[in-house]
Amino acid sequence: MFTLDAGNVMLKPSQRRQMNTWLKRAMRLGERIGDFAVRITMHRSGKAIQIEADVKNSRGAVAFRSRQNDWQDAVREIVRMLTAHLHDQLIHPA
Repeated sequence: MFTLDAGNVMLKPSQRRQMNTWLKRAMRLGERIGDFAVRITMHRSGKAIQIEADVKNSRGAVAFRSRQNDWQDAVREIVRMLTAHLHDQLIHPA
């Protein structure tokens, strides 16, 4: 399950679809782990955009944060961290 709270960041529908495309691999990994839910929150302050991702699955909960000048860079960084974390959880079961 994926929830996006764009806050005060204006995203076009094409940008939302782009974000969903970037998250596809992480979503598949999370579903393999079980009870997977991601909540992404975006906030703009000045020129910077802060993105927070709260991830919950059957093996615990974790939060990621990225602050960049461009929303695409921030989302890419979050997706990289999320995918690496889920891959590590999948390879090394608790």
